[in-house]
Amino acid sequence: MKMLDLIEKKQQHIELTQTEIEWLIENYTNETIPDYQMSAFLMAVYFQGMTEQEAGYMTMAMAQSGDMLDLSAIEGIKVDKHSTGGVGDTTTLILGPLVASLNVPVAKMSGRGLGHTGGTIDKLESIPGFDTEIAQEKFIELVNQNKLSVVGQTGNLTPADKKIYALRDVSGSVQSIPLIASSIMSKKIASGADAIVLDVKVGDGAFMKTVKDARDLAQTMVRIGNQVGRKTLAVLSAMDQPLGFAVGNNLEVIEAIETLQGNGPEDLTELCLVLGANMLIANGYTDNFDQARTDLEAQLHNGQAFEKFGEFIESQGGNSDYIRDVSKFSTARYQIPVVASESGYVSDWVAHEVGEVARMLGAGRLSLTDEIDPAVGIVLTKKVGDSVQEGDTLAVIHSNQEDITKEMARMQEAVTIDNQQIQPSLIIDMIE
Repeated sequence: MKMLDLIEKKQQHIELTQTEIEWLIENYTNETIPDYQMSAFLMAVYFQGMTEQEAGYMTMAMAQSGDMLDLSAIEGIKVDKHSTGGVGDTTTLILGPLVASLNVPVAKMSGRGLGHTGGTIDKLESIPGFDTEIAQEKFIELVNQNKLSVVGQTGNLTPADKKIYALRDVSGSVQSIPLIASSIMSKKIASGADAIVLDVKVGDGAFMKTVKDARDLAQTMVRIGNQVGRKTLAVLSAMDQPLGFAVGNNLEVIEAIETLQGNGPEDLTELCLVLGANMLIANGYTDNFDQARTDLEAQLHNGQAFEKFGEFIESQGGNSDYIRDVSKFSTARYQIPVVASESGYVSDWVAHEVGEVARMLGAGRLSLTDEIDPAVGIVLTKKVGDSVQEGDTLAVIHSNQEDITKEMARMQEAVTIDNQQIQPSLIIDMIE
């Protein structure tokens, strides 16, 4: 088999076989195929696309290129949730204990934040003592015992995807739906889940900017998942403004705790209930969405979801005193208000810009070696659709540096106040 033949077949829009795709991934991973040839292949895919069958073969080949977690020792149907990334997205911290409190096993591998989006592992590690690097045997034991464990990704999970993603990033082939879909799904499958719920973000603060592209991606991932034997569902959710009020590690953990106590922001709570209901359906707990949602709402208000969160934190070495008393979390030296310059209604909060300001403050990274400051971030006090008077506080910047002239300017540019009230959307579609 020759790489040039595969490149030319794909340029001519000819479907590749499973054997050809497996050979391609294996030989690129072991560095037999050079970067320049793989770049040519990826660009051919960018222009010619892939069939769902091809994308499924590529997904499994990348999943099998490194460690494949065997979670068969975990009792029941293990369900995982994946978000395509956003600003203020604390859903994993809420959904894990919420779904697990109904005895549905959640075995999740998560990553660190990069750029303007926050990482689940960074947020969990802001709780003193919490250990995200536990052995696989312990991970399985905790899920069987508590129905929940969250750990960091292993070093040898989907090495083919890591190499291909890095090449896509520098070769102009990032925005290819089959390549995005196979990248995401290969990691989920290698992580050992039986069922997967995808939260595909749409809008300014998301990777996918249009509903059409987000729906195409979601449908492709759902079909790939089902094709390779994983029950897969997807939710399209809006990410034009930050989710909830808090952006920043400690601030988001505190907001997640409040949500688990039934006192969270309306949009964050709503998204968690919709995603959680889909997780219950994917698990087989019920096939009735309304019943699933009702059961989850009860867990938020009867204290069981919050108790499960405390149990989860303690089981991985975290200090649960912080969960019972959030005033123990470190706070930034300065809390500086962002003030409205006119009266009207908030019509836009540019999510990407808010996330960038949080990163500038130290809540995010430009590279994975950057240090995170867990105390800094932003708390919105007004969301899209809210009325404001000139001089009202729109947000509070939590900073450990006194001079935030640049950050303040970007926050002022990120918000729009208009005369007409807008009702923001949140759940755009659900795909199965």
